[in-house]
Order: sequence, then C-alpha cells, then structure tokens
Amino acid sequence: MKIAYIVIAAALAGCASKPLPPDWQANAKGALDASVDDYLKGHTAAAASEFREARAETAATGRPDRVAQVELVRCAAQAASLVFEDCPGYAALTADATPAQRTYAAYLAGQWEGLDVALLPEQHRAVVGGGALDKIEDPLSRMVAAGALFKAGRMTPQGIELAADTASNQGWRRPLLAWLGVQEQRARAAGDTAAVEGIRRRIALVSGEN
Repeated sequence: MKIAYIVIAAALAGCASKPLPPDWQANAKGALDASVDDYLKGHTAAAASEFREARAETAATGRPDRVAQVELVRCAAQAASLVFEDCPGYAALTADATPAQRTYAAYLAGQWEGLDVALLPEQHRAVVGGGALDKIEDPLSRMVAAGALFKAGRMTPQGIELAADTASNQGWRRPLLAWLGVQEQRARAAGDTAAVEGIRRRIALVSGEN
C-alpha cells in the first residue's frame, strides 16, 4: 500500500510540474471547431461569431502564421461546401504563411500544377496522385478533398455521389445542398427528368421548403 501511494504521489507531482498549454490555444480551438460545425450545418451567424473569437484569440499571439492557419480552416470548410472564394483573410497573410500553408491553400484552390505534395496533410497527398476519395476515413477531410477535386476539375460522378452521401450522413446542410445542386445539374444535362425531380425534392426537404 505504501509503495502504491508513493507511485501515485509521484505521478501527481509529475502532472503538476508539466506546464499547461496557454489559454488561447484551448479557446481558439474550441471556437474554431464550433465555427466549422455551425458553418457546415448552415448556421451562418453563429459560425461567423465563433470564427471571430477564434481569430482574435490566435491574433493575440502576434504570429501571422498561426492566424493564417485559422483562416485556412475556414477556407477548407468553404471548399467542402463548394464555396470557392479568394479567402481574403488568408490572402492578407500569405507573405508570412509557411510553405506548408501555401501548398494547402493552392490545393484547396485546385491549383495542383507543380504542387509539392509532401507538404500536404497526409490524408490529402494520395488524392492529388489519383487516390480514391473513399479511402479518407475522416468525413470532414473527405469533404474538403472532394471540394478540392471539384475545383481542380478532377471529380468523378462516383465522387460527387460520395460527397453528397457523406454530407447527408453527417447532417451538414450547407455542403449537402451544394453537392445536391451538382447532381441536379448533371441529371438535367443528361435529360433525366425523374432524377431531377427526386433531387429537387431532397433539396426542398433540406432547405425547409417541404
């Protein structure tokens, strides 16, 4: 019993001596995670408010590269939803971004020519090389990769269906509507009236119109 007490006391002492991460890290991560979740669910106002909090917490460090990372997370959520804007928040920080961040930004924008794949997050490297989208297990990473593929003009019909199914399974209203829109356009171009009507019913349901 005495030996066990000594071991436990030593473990507690070790934990106590380990420095805690600064508050801004936990605050920024919590706010950023909530922002992405609300954005994908279509809660625009809440997502914007949480993003401002995450950015402010990170900006307090005076590190542009850290703020650039926060901005890239927002760009990735937009890409997953087929919202391809210029990401002005990140663009303003490009000069101070890391090489890996610049590579990821180019990946999201579909600018894959001459891309240094080794600098990408691991789950996205195979995508550039033609790897299957369904091999990405994390739903958000899969959706981001789908958006990047679409922007790069390399998306397949199977990939479009997988992206829509992934968004549906997660209850992510914003990307689901975007990918259903892509499916509708393809069905309309193929003259498949029945498919168009079915997709329109789904869109109405997700949009709260039905």
